[in-house]
Parts: sequence; C-alpha cells; structure tokens
Amino acid sequence: MDAVSGVAQFTDLNLLSLSLQCGSFICELLYWGFFEPRWWRNYLHVHSFFEVCYAYQGRGIFCIQDQTLPVQAGDVFVARPGEAHEIISSQDDPLGIYFWAYTLLPDEKSGPERPGGDVLMASFLTSPQAIGARTSSMLRTLELLTEEVARKEPGYLQAIEALVVKLLVDTARAVVDLPRFSVPLDPPAKRSDEAIVQVMLRYLRDNYSRCTLSVRDLAAQVHLSERHASRLFHQVMGTTIKAYLTTLRIEKATQLLLEGRTPIKEVALATGYPDVRYFTTLFRQRVGLTPASFQRKGGTRFFTDCS
Repeated sequence: MDAVSGVAQFTDLNLLSLSLQCGSFICELLYWGFFEPRWWRNYLHVHSFFEVCYAYQGRGIFCIQDQTLPVQAGDVFVARPGEAHEIISSQDDPLGIYFWAYTLLPDEKSGPERPGGDVLMASFLTSPQAIGARTSSMLRTLELLTEEVARKEPGYLQAIEALVVKLLVDTARAVVDLPRFSVPLDPPAKRSDEAIVQVMLRYLRDNYSRCTLSVRDLAAQVHLSERHASRLFHQVMGTTIKAYLTTLRIEKATQLLLEGRTPIKEVALATGYPDVRYFTTLFRQRVGLTPASFQRKGGTRFFTDCS
C-alpha cells in the first residue's frame, strides 16, 4: 500500500480511542490526518498539545516561533504545546504529509520509572529541536498502522497500540540529541536529591486538585524545611514549585476541557482553583484563550492577524 492510496484508511484511526502508556508517561491520541502532495498552507496557529508531521513527499517551509525551517521528504517536524506554527507547501515540489496530535503527561499512577524511555520522553518535552531526519522506519510504521486499521484482523487494536508507541519513540528520537541523553543498560542509582524530588513530584501529581496545597505540605513529605525543599526542587527541575504546580494544573484543565463534558466551574475546582474568575484569567494568560473558547475550538488557536 503506497502513501497516497492509504489516505482514507489512515484517517480511520480517528475512530479509535487510544490512550497509551509510554514509560512513565500517558499519551492520549487526539487526531490523525493526511495531506496529499499539492500546494497548501495552514496559517499560523497554536495548540495546547503536540502536533507531529511526517513529510513523505515534496518540500515546504515549517515556520515555528521565530524560525523559518525548510522541510523535505523524510523529515519529521514537531510543534509543541504553545508554539505558534504554520506549514507552507512548495508550489514547484508540493508537500505531502501524514500528521497526528497527542497529549503527553506524567502518569500519576505509574510504578517505578523506566530510565531509558523516561529520559527520552522527558527530553522530548523540552528539546528545542523542531525538525529531525532520523526517520528511516517512520514511513513503514505509518503504512503498517494504515494496514492494521484497514484490515481489522484479530488483534489489530493491540498491534495498533504497539505501533503507536513505536511512532512516539521514533518521533522523540528524531528530535532529541541521543548521545547527550543516552542511558546505559544498567543505569547508576539516582542521586539522593533526584530521588527526593521524585517524591515531591508524585505528591504534586496526586494532590494538585487541593486548593490548599502548599510548599509546607510538600516539604513535610520529604522531611525538609520549606526553604531547603524549594531550593532542591529548583536545582533539579529548573523551575519553582509554584510554577511547576501551575503548569501541571493548567495541563490537567486542558485535558478536561478537551473532553468537552465537564462544566468550566467543575474544571476549575478539579484543578485546585475554587475561584472560577481567577482560573479563567490564569488560563487565558497561559493558553491564550478563555476556557470556554478553548473548549469550543478544541484546543487550537489561529492567529487571524497574520499575513
């Protein structure tokens, strides 16, 4: 099955509800799509989730943040949450792409971390690289996904889930500096400060819905003073406890809003904000849309004033 002939079957993946474990992260697939080689442009916009494109034919331009990057067949390019981006196909050599979107969040209920996969996925979240060319097996993975959803043979759901995990891993590998983040087969024991921060992170993930959650509560969990706990957290995570908690709460709120079934007041309460006005203001500052607009637009914001 060639890339173009599988377009209808590939988008049948949208009929499946896929929520998958990838190391200590949970990935929820939001949509799948396909553009045939022709001239097109999907004007400047931003998502609250990851959107990944794989170019199987042609050339084009990927504009992201303040960068204008050329893309060609064999490239994968990634827009992370909050990154303004657009794609412009070449008129001389039109661009054909597969694309898919997903959320990627730490799993609050996961067991011990899986060092290799977790380092890769955590690095993917923060990697500044938007384009990768290490994609030798990606087209075949996309074709296999298309074949599985088209044939629907016994076990096809399990096969699709396995292929999606491979797609997630291959995407991360393509845009992460692998030598820098490589992990030996027998990883050394974590430093004690990293282990302490992991306890703090798990406590935040388990209790983010509590509006009274404080640094004092967190410090008590690891038997440190508030000052020491705050300093250690910043040293390991590169951000403050308050900033991390706010980001976590907003990410959880976006998930609830994308589901489309929970009233905004209940979303605010479920993420630790009893004052819905404060929640609305904070959400708009972080996401660029009010919760109501975000829910209505499905998490995507277009910039109407761009040329």
